Amino acid sequence: MDRLLDRIDKPGDLKSLTPKELRQLASEIRQELVSVVSANGGHLASNLGVIELTLALHRIFDSPRDKIIWDVGHQSYAHKLITGRRKEFASLRQYDGISGFTSREESEHDHFGTGHASTSISAALGMAVARDLAGDDYNVIAVVGDGAITGGMALEGLNQAGHLRSRLIVILNDNGMSISPTVGAIARLLDRIRFDHRYRIGKEKSQKLFNVLPLGKKVWRASVRIEGWIKDLVRTTTLWEDFGFNYIGPVNGHSIRELETALKRARDYKPGPIVVHVVTTKGEGYLPAEGNAVYFHGISGTNGSSNKKSIPTYSDIFAQTMLKLARENPKLVVITPAMPEGNSLNTLQTEFPKRVFDVGICEQHAVTFAAGLATQGYLPVVAIYSTFLQRSFDQIIHDVCLQELPVVFAIDRGGIVGDDGKTHQGIFDLSYLTLIPNIIVAAPKDENELQHMLYTAITSGKAMAVRYPRSAGLGVTMDTEFQKLPIGKSEILRHGNDIAILAIGSMVAPAMDAARELTAKGIEATVVNARFVKPIDKEMVIDLANRIKRIITIEENTLPGGFGSQIIDTINKAGINNVKIRSIGLPDKFIEHGGQKFLRSKYGLDANGIIKQALEIVPNKSATKIN
Repeated sequence: MDRLLDRIDKPGDLKSLTPKELRQLASEIRQELVSVVSANGGHLASNLGVIELTLALHRIFDSPRDKIIWDVGHQSYAHKLITGRRKEFASLRQYDGISGFTSREESEHDHFGTGHASTSISAALGMAVARDLAGDDYNVIAVVGDGAITGGMALEGLNQAGHLRSRLIVILNDNGMSISPTVGAIARLLDRIRFDHRYRIGKEKSQKLFNVLPLGKKVWRASVRIEGWIKDLVRTTTLWEDFGFNYIGPVNGHSIRELETALKRARDYKPGPIVVHVVTTKGEGYLPAEGNAVYFHGISGTNGSSNKKSIPTYSDIFAQTMLKLARENPKLVVITPAMPEGNSLNTLQTEFPKRVFDVGICEQHAVTFAAGLATQGYLPVVAIYSTFLQRSFDQIIHDVCLQELPVVFAIDRGGIVGDDGKTHQGIFDLSYLTLIPNIIVAAPKDENELQHMLYTAITSGKAMAVRYPRSAGLGVTMDTEFQKLPIGKSEILRHGNDIAILAIGSMVAPAMDAARELTAKGIEATVVNARFVKPIDKEMVIDLANRIKRIITIEENTLPGGFGSQIIDTINKAGINNVKIRSIGLPDKFIEHGGQKFLRSKYGLDANGIIKQALEIVPNKSATKIN
């Protein structure tokens, strides 16, 4: 039996569908999402929750002329299916396949790339102002989640939009969740609106009254003031009106009929910006996701290899270490920007609920909040993904390092994260952190060293960043007692006089593998676990440069400004000549999506990549073939 979905090649194909066909299409899209995401991995619950909204948007508006911006872009799967990417959808998040986020490179219907939250309102306002300046009349719609609306940038966009009064539509997709349940004062306000039906009942009764009065219908349609008055009766605040927006809602986000009615009103509202408050259920239509939206927010697929379940992840080791340290030190606090589950903080949050702070999608605030705690003698740890730490660069400089405050940055997902792709690869942190004064930057070789490195950071009295990968550990034996590592000192794991391999973090293990294989080829390598990118172990680097003269550096970070650059700079400043250096790392580009193992192999971040470079610089052995 042919699917209705197979007849949808562009948004215009939706406009002639009957209500019954739309319900069938929504069901087919849900089945397709569950099937593909179960295989490939990806964001399931958030996409299941916006299917009816996606269909309604594309029926009322005319993309690509009308601009629809999804915030965050991981909720755009249904949008992709109905905008010409249905046949390629099985390649979702696979190498050379379609992205798990909106991408301007991928489709004319993806008007803005949104891999990080809270950006859509600012981008949409820019498009709306560009339209006004050009004298055009297309619609601009920002679809923003109730988690993303808590971000400071979203509020900055609302502030400017209310000031400029450009015609702009903001769809607030309110499901009470970001990845975890949404937190903060705005979330409490939305809870009151979402669950308080007095407003809706009052509005309906008032409209019925006006319908029976002479000219009542005309009066009702014209009377924005009356509608605002009814809202004020049941709410202590009119947040959106205070920002200069008109407000429609709450609207049932799973009723296409109600959605289309509200979206038509918003489309035809001319005086200025407007918010349409849409209430949805994350995971709608798929009972496992409805019952556990946190787990099904982002899932791993069945394709490809998976980590051994018996080995804890680096995130798990971080959380276990924090729990031990928190029990020992009442001054230790942990801060996360809307990622308690991703950072494995559930147990710590349960035992110490007043010392774990989920600040919402507010990375800048998280860092300065930590700085404030540090001024009062507390030991704040900011648990954050590498890609999101980028958003708080100025706060790290101005509010932490400039004031020499002892804030610890636990940087998860350092290096290649894989299928989430360009917006989420954590490949810049070593470069941008090492240029900042008054900060220590380190990466452990394995999960055992991670716990010691975190203990070192907590006890250092300085700002320190510890970055670790998205993966299970290596399965090494864990020490039962913490050890304080000497800051700025490396560890030589293996001695050899033919070549020196200097590795940082996740690249130490492949460096050791390469050294063993090189021995079989008659090449003896020294392998160094650098541990610290800042300060570099200058004494070790200078000694190896003087003695061995052949050095390979390897890092899971972009090469410009990274670990290899620090090694080269140290050798140059020491005035050591005739040293052959090869730096292995990621090129000066944004790294595409694909499996971690595949991408590491592609860019030479594995044993074969190291061996290839070694054979090119060790005398008389460059012709040896790799098995």
